[in-house]
Amino acid sequence: MYCKLDTDPLTAEEDSPHFSKDVNNCKHEALEAEHEAPSSNESKNEKVVPEFYNKAQKYWSAVPATVNGMLGGLGYISAIDIQGSRIFLRELKVPGKKLALDCGAGIGRVSRNLLIPIFETVDLVEQDAAFAEKAREICTSESVCRNSLGEVYNMGLQEFSPTHKYDLIWSQWVLGHLTDPDLVAFFRRMRLSLQPGAYLCIKENVSTSKEVIKDDEDSSITRPLESYERILREAGFRIVRKVRQQNFPKGLFPVYMIACKSQPLGGN
Repeated sequence: MYCKLDTDPLTAEEDSPHFSKDVNNCKHEALEAEHEAPSSNESKNEKVVPEFYNKAQKYWSAVPATVNGMLGGLGYISAIDIQGSRIFLRELKVPGKKLALDCGAGIGRVSRNLLIPIFETVDLVEQDAAFAEKAREICTSESVCRNSLGEVYNMGLQEFSPTHKYDLIWSQWVLGHLTDPDLVAFFRRMRLSLQPGAYLCIKENVSTSKEVIKDDEDSSITRPLESYERILREAGFRIVRKVRQQNFPKGLFPVYMIACKSQPLGGN
C-alpha cells in the first residue's frame, strides 16, 4: 500500500495540468489531534485508530493495480524514482546482498526494478490482496532473471513482525498510513530484524512546514522531515545518510531518502 504522491499545498501551482486542485484544500493538523482522545474517555480513542486504517484500506481497494495507480496518476515518474533510489543504494554500499524486505510493496514496482537486481531474495509486505497478487506476478515474470521473490506478507505494517534477519529493509511511500505510536513500534521491530551492519531505508514525502498535513481522501498524513528523524532516534536508530530525491515535477511534496543503522547500546 502506498501513500499518494500528493502536491504540497504550500507550493503547488493551481494552473499545473498534472496536479489536482483538491489537494490545496488540505489542512495542517497535528497527528496527535487526530488520534489522541481525552484521557477521561479512552474508549473513544480506541475507535479512532482502527477507522484511520480502515479508511486507508478502503481507499486503496478502489485503486487500479498499475504503476499509474500506485503513483497517483504520475506513473511517468517511476523511472526517475527508481534511478534516484538506485544511486542512493549504490553510494550507501549495503554490505549484504542475500535478503531484502520491501515494506508497503504495492504491486512490486520497487521490488522488481530496484531490489531484485541487487539481492538474492526479496520479501514483500503489502496489505491489499489485489496488489500483493499483482506483485507476485510481476516479480516472477519471465523478465526476472532470477527466482528472487521470497515471502509475500499480506498485512498492514502496523501488524507485521518479521521472522527473518534482513540485509536491507526498504520502506517507501507508506509510513504516512501509520500513527506515530505504531510508527515507533514498527521501526523498533525493524531494528531487531536487521543483520549486523544492515540498513533500514525509508523514502517518504515530507511537508515543507513544521506541521503534519492530513489527507482525508486516502487517510494518511505527511510529516515534516524532523518528525521522521525524531521518531527514528526514538526507535533506536542513527541516521547515516539523508538525500532529497531530484528531478521530480514542481509542486509535489519534497521526497527524502533516509538510511539508518541500529544505534549501539549506550550510543548518543
